Amino acid sequence: MLLRPLLAATLLTGAGLAQSALTPGLRPFLAVDSPAVALEHVRVIDGTGAPAREDQTLILRKGRIEAIGAAGEARIPPDAQRLDLRNHTVIPGLVGMHEHMFYPSGAGIPIYTEQGFSFPRLYLASGVTTARTGGTLEPYTDLNLKKLIDSGAMPGPKMYVTVGYLEGKGSFAPQMLELASPDDARRFVEYWATVGAQSFKAYMHITRGELEAALTAAHARGLKLTGHLCSVGFREAAALGIDNLEHGIVADTEFMPGKQPDVCPGFGPRAADMEQLDVQSAPVREMIGDLVRHHVAVTSTLAVFENAPPLEPRFIDALSPDALRNYLTGRARLPEAALKLSALRIRRELEFERAFVKAGGLLQAGCDPTGNGSALAGFGDQRNVILLVQGGFSPTEAIQIATLNGARFLGIDRDTGSIAAGKQADLVVLDGNPAERIADIAKVTLVFKDGQGYDPQKLLDSIRGQAGMH
Repeated sequence: MLLRPLLAATLLTGAGLAQSALTPGLRPFLAVDSPAVALEHVRVIDGTGAPAREDQTLILRKGRIEAIGAAGEARIPPDAQRLDLRNHTVIPGLVGMHEHMFYPSGAGIPIYTEQGFSFPRLYLASGVTTARTGGTLEPYTDLNLKKLIDSGAMPGPKMYVTVGYLEGKGSFAPQMLELASPDDARRFVEYWATVGAQSFKAYMHITRGELEAALTAAHARGLKLTGHLCSVGFREAAALGIDNLEHGIVADTEFMPGKQPDVCPGFGPRAADMEQLDVQSAPVREMIGDLVRHHVAVTSTLAVFENAPPLEPRFIDALSPDALRNYLTGRARLPEAALKLSALRIRRELEFERAFVKAGGLLQAGCDPTGNGSALAGFGDQRNVILLVQGGFSPTEAIQIATLNGARFLGIDRDTGSIAAGKQADLVVLDGNPAERIADIAKVTLVFKDGQGYDPQKLLDSIRGQAGMH
């Protein structure tokens, strides 16, 4: 008879411990928390694509950038906390535009586990101060995480929650609803819009009729819809009014031989299709022109296609033992053909992204911590910037893609996404000079969100060995 009360007491104790670990507030992770802060003698890359400015001083007050100018001319308020940041660089907080709060469970099982504890901290520690989720398998969890972060109960980026997946028949993941009609798509959007969704995501097997119904319902409410498409081609989606396309040309099937309307031929273009695809060809140039004319943005997610990136100690430290074992086992078993396809996809995608930007398209960037698990939340956002530079973008262009461009798409660029007086103090302090060594974008020493400076190492220490578990 004593077993049930004892068990209940144990569960309640455990729940209390779990809640306090999830919602400890912000103070345990803060390194700078003063109404006024002076970042002195720092290099500034402002996110607009402009060249870096040397030896600058930024004055932060009450969560905003009060002033910015040459260090020798700055008037530092007497009440300011002063930080000497020689040999450091300040960039805008990253605006991650394809983020998730879930991670693959491993062993080839198409079930994804929610990472509501570890991922918000990973994102923030990596300099992602704003994150648009690229779809969620647990909408209520993501919406409630946003509320907890906004209230200051837990650390994390400013979240813009995209509810998905608007998927048709043929889903590979049992966590997704399969639409049966355009009415299903409309009802899906209408319901989640009332609950708090800020945008929507169409997925691989959606039909044109279902996509059109979802777009009509979303746009009627002033909300946007993005898509990781397969059954619908990019030009078809642009004509219907889609706002953004995920992953770029590596997901577009319209150039695959024998492509049938409303049918997804596998997981996208195959190796042979990618080999033959000519980004400079007239059909691809016409598709790019269509996207630009219809004001369709594209989100770069290069890191998720890189199956075997350099294996970093911080990646190993963050993952749980089971998640790490699953990842390393799968990585070791990757056939040579998979590695070659990965490299080919990244090469073709970079060709497309350069052409898209040259044509006037809005390119943004995100992590997409799915795939085989190589792209971990936050770390993958940094890796994406590095790959953009390796693929031909300048460091300042890549930083703009990862900051201001995402803010523009979200309609928040008057407040964030670049460094200027009057904007929110969402900033990342880096040890080094990413204008010369883009790898320095991973050397984060401080992350300011609304003027509060977070210690990235404290955030990482708090989830050591737990990513991939919760």
